[in-house]
Amino acid sequence: MGFVGVADGVERRGHVLLLAGDAAVRRGGVLVAPGVNVAALAMVPAGVLLGCGVPADMVCLEGVRDPNTVLTRLRVAVGASGPLFVYVSGRLTADRRGRQLHVALAGTTAGSVRYTSLPWEWLVGELRSRSTGAATVVVDLVADRAAWPLVGEYGTLPGLAGLPGVEAFGVVRGPATPAGDGVAGGVSNYTRQWIDQLGRAPVRPSNVELHVLAAGSAGLAPGTLVVPSARELEMRSGAATGHLHQDPAPAPSPPPAPGTGSVVVGDPRARLHALAVDGRHGEADALARVWEQGVVERWGRISVEAVQCVEIRADLARMAGDFVSAARLWMGAGRARLEWQGADAAEVRDAAAGALYCWTQVRDRADALEAGPELVALLRALPLLDPDHLRLAELRLEALRTPDRSRSLHP
Repeated sequence: MGFVGVADGVERRGHVLLLAGDAAVRRGGVLVAPGVNVAALAMVPAGVLLGCGVPADMVCLEGVRDPNTVLTRLRVAVGASGPLFVYVSGRLTADRRGRQLHVALAGTTAGSVRYTSLPWEWLVGELRSRSTGAATVVVDLVADRAAWPLVGEYGTLPGLAGLPGVEAFGVVRGPATPAGDGVAGGVSNYTRQWIDQLGRAPVRPSNVELHVLAAGSAGLAPGTLVVPSARELEMRSGAATGHLHQDPAPAPSPPPAPGTGSVVVGDPRARLHALAVDGRHGEADALARVWEQGVVERWGRISVEAVQCVEIRADLARMAGDFVSAARLWMGAGRARLEWQGADAAEVRDAAAGALYCWTQVRDRADALEAGPELVALLRALPLLDPDHLRLAELRLEALRTPDRSRSLHP
């Protein structure tokens, strides 16, 4: 990647600031080890974190006790002429008197929050003052018992949404999270997924895509605050038809997350297909599920847009060899389309044919027997479908119900 660090005769220089706050510990178990997270992230080249080839500086802060020291480093980072990447990991706490969020630093106690921790508003205020260059903020935090009620009250990380030129991503887990949950080898799963995705992809994914994949694959505890959420990554409307293996019109795309300008995931099918072909089926499924969730929240579960997502997930399941899930997803799509489009619609017939094919590939007798009646019912509702399809399904279902005859189905 060539340097693009000079504009209008002035060198653009990026900056990466990685801040490890205080660890979050519960009953002797570590909920987040910010020093380990920062050490792992520091192994990623600054240019990769920034997503461009400008020259860049990287600063790691760990074990800092004075919030003014952090503020000084933050001001230097924000003042960079090029892109900015800020990562914050640790324990989120609160000033009980003023009910303000703070990032606990080394040595912060319940009684010293106002003097030994970084006020969240300081971070937001410095980012607000930034006048040039894009900025990305990623957080991996655990809120303690003082901060968690405020997190629930805000429903997000306050102040970051809507800051010009700032993309904000991350997770905040609650104080009741079991020790070790969401942590692999000392590194938080969300942070680990960011690192893994950056290391694997031949072309750097967008920040939104990294966040979606990381949040979807991290095994987060129920109730974890995810920023931005699927609702905030609502899907745009669009005329989308067909499946991954076709060349259809573009599927609905998510709008920009708050403060991201024009940066969006875009049509994710090429990425989903690439992941599936590469054998990374879990990541493909995670991305597809988050994408579908946003569509459902925006358009409803029985919308055309949502059914298109179901069909894409069916194709992904087929590529992963999960024919049970693929058959059920195709059947669901077929039933939904039958209600809107009627039995003569090509999309309905395609869904039914996809369901039949995947069902015939199911080798577990119990699974095939359980799904068979629903498939036969769908095929019977489609008189224009090849009658051989219905006969095939009925014969196989009958054989499945007769154990001796079903043996012939398992070569």
